[in-house]
Amino acid sequence: MKINQNTILQGKRVTLVPYTPAHVPRYHEWMKSEELQRLTASEPLSLEQEYEMQSGWREDTDKCTFIVLDTEKWSRQISTEEDCMIGDVNLFLTDPEDPTLGEIEVMIAEASYRGRGFGKEATLIMMSYGMTQLGLATFEAKIGLENKTSIGMFKKLHFKEVGVNSIFQEVALRLIVDEQERQWLLEQTSHVDEQNYNIVKLQNRVCDS
Repeated sequence: MKINQNTILQGKRVTLVPYTPAHVPRYHEWMKSEELQRLTASEPLSLEQEYEMQSGWREDTDKCTFIVLDTEKWSRQISTEEDCMIGDVNLFLTDPEDPTLGEIEVMIAEASYRGRGFGKEATLIMMSYGMTQLGLATFEAKIGLENKTSIGMFKKLHFKEVGVNSIFQEVALRLIVDEQERQWLLEQTSHVDEQNYNIVKLQNRVCDS
């Protein structure tokens, strides 16, 4: 989705940046992990296929993707953006008849960052973005039954279990954003700073030189 191609969303723990070709090699290394393949229901891809996937996701109107960075490392500007990568977060507009429905996925690929609130903040920021910029009013998440941590996190974010698919061994959770939930989401993400990706990249290059 091109709408977020120049958008940075900086939170306390995580910073969301657009998924660019520069991120693909690190992402490809992550997805060699059998554990991540299992948790994300993904098939291993070649590096060339991963580049094609990144390009397709940027152009597709039904997918919105951000790479998740460690805010502390990224803001110090002493590490490359790729060195700050810890995961990704996605929104899929899965129902052509309901443009206000989005399926959300979050992956904290770096094991040392799991269970520390990074996935929670990334999810909240993405939901707020989907609500305010994409007009989403209902969020769904489909999570493998074995992934108890992720299921628990989404339930803490007010998602309710709406079904279990025994064939795919996954649970479906949903959050309907009424006015109360909207205000709660806005409060949870009031600290987020939105910046222009191209401007920040240019400033960083000037600082480096």
